[in-house]
Amino acid sequence: MTLPDRAFLEQLARAAAAETLPRFRMAGAVANKLGEGFDPVTEADRAAEAAIRALIGAHHPDHGIIGEEYGSEGEDRSHVWVIDPIDGTRAYISGLPVWGTLVGLTVDGVARSGFMHQPFTDELFVADGSGTFLLRGGADPQALETRKGKSPGDATLFTTTPALYEGAGREAYDRLEAAVRLPRYGCDCYGFAMVAAGHADIAIEPGLAPYDICALIPLIEQAGGVVTRWDGGRAEQGGDVIAAGSAELHEAALELLDA
Repeated sequence: MTLPDRAFLEQLARAAAAETLPRFRMAGAVANKLGEGFDPVTEADRAAEAAIRALIGAHHPDHGIIGEEYGSEGEDRSHVWVIDPIDGTRAYISGLPVWGTLVGLTVDGVARSGFMHQPFTDELFVADGSGTFLLRGGADPQALETRKGKSPGDATLFTTTPALYEGAGREAYDRLEAAVRLPRYGCDCYGFAMVAAGHADIAIEPGLAPYDICALIPLIEQAGGVVTRWDGGRAEQGGDVIAAGSAELHEAALELLDA
């Protein structure tokens, strides 16, 4: 199995950043994708995805693409790129630097490489098949490893907001939150990156789409962590997803969710 090298992943990240970063905190137009409720999309979302798709098309024309803004093409191919140009658009339009560009590559349905890029802080978290690395400011790549030896009682947990959970899902989430030492809210994909980097222990979200999670799976797995749906299955297709820094903590968290 041949994966694109780290240099190409960084090229994709920089091309997207050229569209997102100049528009950040510039009060650009925001559209609502929902008739009821609020699901924002910006010019930056669309421009960044277009830039990513153009590079993939030029370098890997035989690969498929699934993108949040421009849909799917060739999704039945063995290699499929999954793109969220701005994960955390609500944070983006609020001026908070916890959004990120997510690009993952699945091979025969399994996420094998990808990145999360936060251009404002110049943090590129990348998994290239050999491990997970932080690239920042031209410094040498820093190998990342998840934090081990944690139980729920001394774990830090990230979720975007408990308000996203409903019914039995909210009850399950509340059990998990009550068991951890420190819950933190509002970080979108950045929380998953913090698990990969060993700064947090659990990241959990309900109702994810494939483009919300495919890039984050290899980041955490190649750093030594575990990512699944709440039922323990693979998470590439999204759904209710939980990531943990170790297999032991992941198992304990699933038991709390299923209590």
